[in-house]
Amino acid sequence: MSRYAILTNDLQRDLVDKNPQRKAHVERMTPHFARFLARMRDLRVPVVHLKLVYDVDDKKIELHDGRIPVLRGTAGAELLPEFVHPDDVVMEKKKDSGFFETRLHDFLQERGIDTVVITGMQAQVCIQTTAADAHFRGYNVVVPSDGVVSTRDEDRTRALEWLASYCAVVLPMDDVVARVREGADIDFSVPALP
Repeated sequence: MSRYAILTNDLQRDLVDKNPQRKAHVERMTPHFARFLARMRDLRVPVVHLKLVYDVDDKKIELHDGRIPVLRGTAGAELLPEFVHPDDVVMEKKKDSGFFETRLHDFLQERGIDTVVITGMQAQVCIQTTAADAHFRGYNVVVPSDGVVSTRDEDRTRALEWLASYCAVVLPMDDVVARVREGADIDFSVPALP
């Protein structure tokens, strides 16, 4: 039977509030996503929040209105409180992938996790890179179709199509909960590329 962990990406004030579209998508997702996290916690699935924290010396930082966002210790770098529980793990990252120069792989290995459920924003950036890196490390990858957002709907749709064609099983959050609760297998066989 698979051992799961939920990975959230970048659900932080500076990143969510970057533009009205992002903010609206996260607000729309919030009630259902918060319930999903609570249900998974009830099933004893660990939740790991991947929190982007920029290094002021990084030359590849994307400025927001001429300033560096998500700096350590700032209000904008904090996770949205509606998604965080005291038992959750918060892990800082400095790039898009949750595996790049972090302890995420070691953390998952220490707990015998073989399947990661990747959620948050943005589907075409942090979700894709974290999913691909998880796949390269041998994890089964699930991406809830209604548990990820992007600023533009077409970016989210394109990312979900790519993920499903390459390295992840894409399912709605309710299906993920049901399968974990029932111990039902998910077919993680990799599709053959055309």
